[in-house]
Amino acid sequence: MAEFVRAQIFGTTFEITSRYSDLQPVGMGAFGLVCSAKDQLTGSNVAVKKIMKPFSTPVLSKRTYRELKLLKHLKHENRGLKYVHSAGVVHRDLKPSNILVNENCDLKICDFGLARIQDPQMTGYVSTRYYRAPEIMLTWQKYDVEVDIWSAGCIFAEMLEGKPLFPGKDHVNQFSIITELLGTPPDDVIHTIASENTLRFVQSLPKRERQPLADKFRNADPLAIDLLERMLVFDPRKRVKASEALAHEYLSPYHDPTDEPVAEEKFDWSFNDADLPVDTWKIMMYSEILDYHNVQDDNQELANGH
Repeated sequence: MAEFVRAQIFGTTFEITSRYSDLQPVGMGAFGLVCSAKDQLTGSNVAVKKIMKPFSTPVLSKRTYRELKLLKHLKHENRGLKYVHSAGVVHRDLKPSNILVNENCDLKICDFGLARIQDPQMTGYVSTRYYRAPEIMLTWQKYDVEVDIWSAGCIFAEMLEGKPLFPGKDHVNQFSIITELLGTPPDDVIHTIASENTLRFVQSLPKRERQPLADKFRNADPLAIDLLERMLVFDPRKRVKASEALAHEYLSPYHDPTDEPVAEEKFDWSFNDADLPVDTWKIMMYSEILDYHNVQDDNQELANGH
């Protein structure tokens, strides 16, 4: 039986097995607190996430179950969008604080709490404003994996310039800043706007021409500018895909098709529309944990007569 120890981090109690030591706070969000820790068994550094009040409501229970199930399914280094998108998953909240890098520059994508099924009918006002794709702001509906590419482009631009590319104070200011650099959206994009109020707002704005990104990023590699141009496109249908971005010439020193796998199967989202009580989500989560550790439920063994 594993021995459990307790640690207080920012007034939050972490109760974990003695296998993990030296808990240090890394970040805190609306739903949880993340700490780094040392795995005494493997000697590696790990992240431990404490989810606040995961079973306080059915909605939060489903959210917790979703994140757990996603992390279990994505059996990959979580280092790139090609794999995540191939599993039928849209992250929806890519930002620098959700991208972890260690001293070896190994990269991990984290915090799948807002992830959703790959579905062009998705709705909601989700990602952090600076990295939010324009289709989320313009239509508030009908978006897909392309929102992650936009966010990745914003992060890429931030790496080139050392500061956020579109630091909007609110969604109106955010859209205005975007159009100052990328120009007014083309008519076929404007015509997809579902909200009449949003449509009137966009049509009321002065016409702006797209500015050459090379003028803004004067010290950047021209190939980096070309890749960024393909990522920051108003029309999501014309935005570069993750697999296409990986094959771009700028990334050729790092591109290795033999080490860029795709998911073996799509993620099972059948639970996502379920309206279940908290206790049922708990049972489902427990089953996922047993399956991950390849442990059979004692109750199931008894039911099978073993």
